[in-house]
Formats: sequence, C-alpha cells, structure tokens
Amino acid sequence: MAEAVKTAEKSVSERPVVVSAVGLTKVFRDFWNRPKAKAVNDIDFEVREGEVVGLLGPNGSGKSTTVKMLLGLLYPTGGRLTVFGKSPRDVENKKLIGYLPEETYLYKYLTAFETLDFFASLFGLSKEERTRRCDQLLDMVGLAHARNRPVGEFSKGMARRIGLAQAMINDPAFLILDEPTSGLDPLGCREVKDLIKLLKKRGKTVIVTSHLLSDVEEVCDRIIVLYGGRIRANGGMDDLLTIRASDTITVPRLPDDAIERIRQIVRESVPDGEMSVAHPHMSLEDFFVDIVNEAKMESLETSGSRSGGAIAEYLTGDKERDAKAVLDSLTHEEETPARTLERKMEEDAKKAAEEAAKKRQDELFAQLQASAPVPEEEKSRQEQQKIEEKMSEANRKLKDLLPNPPDKKD
Repeated sequence: MAEAVKTAEKSVSERPVVVSAVGLTKVFRDFWNRPKAKAVNDIDFEVREGEVVGLLGPNGSGKSTTVKMLLGLLYPTGGRLTVFGKSPRDVENKKLIGYLPEETYLYKYLTAFETLDFFASLFGLSKEERTRRCDQLLDMVGLAHARNRPVGEFSKGMARRIGLAQAMINDPAFLILDEPTSGLDPLGCREVKDLIKLLKKRGKTVIVTSHLLSDVEEVCDRIIVLYGGRIRANGGMDDLLTIRASDTITVPRLPDDAIERIRQIVRESVPDGEMSVAHPHMSLEDFFVDIVNEAKMESLETSGSRSGGAIAEYLTGDKERDAKAVLDSLTHEEETPARTLERKMEEDAKKAAEEAAKKRQDELFAQLQASAPVPEEEKSRQEQQKIEEKMSEANRKLKDLLPNPPDKKD
C-alpha cells in the first residue's frame, strides 16, 4: 500500500505544472495609495495537471483574491504567478479556463438554451457544435425541460446549474469552481461531485473553493488552507486527515459472543485503551438520494429542477465522438470573414425587402381607407353638424346688429 502511494505521488510530481505561485502577494490600497489590507501575504503553491485541489479558509482569508488573480482580474502586488506557464492575463489562456463564480450573473431575458449558446459563440464554436453541446449540457444539469424558459424566472439552484453548464461549455483544461454546490439540492450536489470526479479521470485540473467541507473531502486530492492571507496547511487529504493514534475495523454483523471475545483481546492488547462498537450508517445525502430515486420510480412529477442526465458526451473524451467531430468540421463549409460578410449582406437585403413590403402595404391600406364610402349614419351626422354650425354663426351676426336693450329703471 505504501509503495502504491509513493508511486501515485511520484506520478503527480512528474505531471506538468498548471498553476505556479511564488511569493504571491496582494495589497489593497486606499484613495491616497496607502496600504489598507494585505489580502494575500507571500504564499507559494503549485497545482499540477489532473489534480483536484480544495482552496479553503474562513471569510476574508484571501481565497477570492487568489482566484481573481488566477483569472487575471486582479494584478498581484508582488511575487510571480503563472497559469499554463503564462501570465494569467494572456488572452489565449482564457480558452483553456472555465470559471463558476460564487454568484451566478446571467442575462435574465435570455432562455437557458440562448444563454449557453451565447457563451459558446464567444469561443468560436460552429453552430452545429454549439447546439450539440448546449443540448447535452442542459440534459446533464437536469434543465432540458426548461430550455426555453428565461433564466430570470429560475430559482437560485436552477441558475446555479446553468452557471455550471456555462463554465464547461468550452471543455476547459482548467476549472475554477467557487462554491459549486451553493444553492443546489442534494441531487445537484451529488451530480456536481460526480462530474468533478469524471473531470479528474480525464486529466482535467480543478480548483474548488467551498465552505461545505464534506464536499471538499469527498472530491479533492489535496487542500490548501488559508488564514489571514497565509497558507496554514497544504497537503494530501490522507496525510492531513488520517488519525494515526487509532484504528477502525469494519466487519459483517457479528454475534454477541464474538464481539465479547474481540473486547477481551483489545483489553489484553491495550489495557488502558477504550473500545466502542457501533453499526455503520449511511450519510444523510445518500439517504435523501435514495428517497428521491424511489419517488422517481413511482413517476411522481415535479416542476422544479430535476436530476441530471448522463454526463455531456463531449466532456467524456470519447475518441470515436472526437473523430466524428473532426470529420464533420472538415465536411462543413469553413467560416471565413468573406463568408460572414456575404451572409450579413444577404440578411440586410432580406430585411430591407421586408421593410419595403410593409411600407407598401401600409400605403395601400391608407388609400383604401380614404376611398371607402362614408356610411349613411356618419354622413347625416356630419350634415347635421354643419347646419348647427351655420345657425350658430347666423345668431352671432344677428346679435351684433341689434341694439342693446335700455336698462330698466325702478
């Protein structure tokens, strides 16, 4: 077992470095450029290809600042930071990174499908590839039934699922997930953790920040604990969490006499030690998932988010699927600037023709309305109004011609 662990550690150490930080420091300053807070204080760490690393710490420990520097959103005050051997601000690096922020910000008037299609277009994917990935991701995160609903109507958990799908639309080599299970129900939490494990098998690199330590413990190979901007712990899960002072033995259900004999052996081997016997129990998450799966088998309906489908095909790294995608890209017409301009001109011409047809239709309608015969009732009403106007005018003139009557005296 020890040899296997050493072999695994050796293989990790031989993998390419994805993130390298040496003396990384970030100081925030006030309006007069005076140091206000040292959010990150001279930290060193590395993340290698295929690792799932948990970045932990209480609020204000420097996690979010470190993540923003990794994304190139903040510039370090001191030290050196590289991602894939380049500056985090390198534009080409952005194609290799997927990011799920702590708060999901989406265009609320776009539908779920339109949201994913918009972000996919930023990476220059073809229309066919965008449609395929969007369909697969919506099914994977359990929102295929809500593909045409505006995301502004979504609950926090449903918006979180769309945010997770958006982070993976470009099949990134490096994923940064900030509180990935925040707002998700237990089903969503389980699916996110299964997805992270799958990405790890594919050799993807993942950094996870979360306050739900049980989730981090389940999926991460290594953790980095920050406090006050400094690294307080950095190591593998087994090395940091294993309690060497006690042992745990799990066996099938034993009769009472067998347990008593084991107790006697323990007392003889460790006179001052204490022994407790208890039945193992499943986690609350496993219990919840079992209950929901039973309800699904009974065909109970729900209008909220549903359990996700299979992992998106393009995320599984299937070689046959990749070969088909290459063939499709070769057989489809290549998108060039000239072709883009030609298509735009065609669209503009079509739009101009539609506007001209509408304008002509409005003119014809106005002409028909003007030449239409006036109904008898409307005609008599207009004649009566003219007569009344003429009588009013005659009365006014007659009044002007007649002298004013003399004032009456008492």
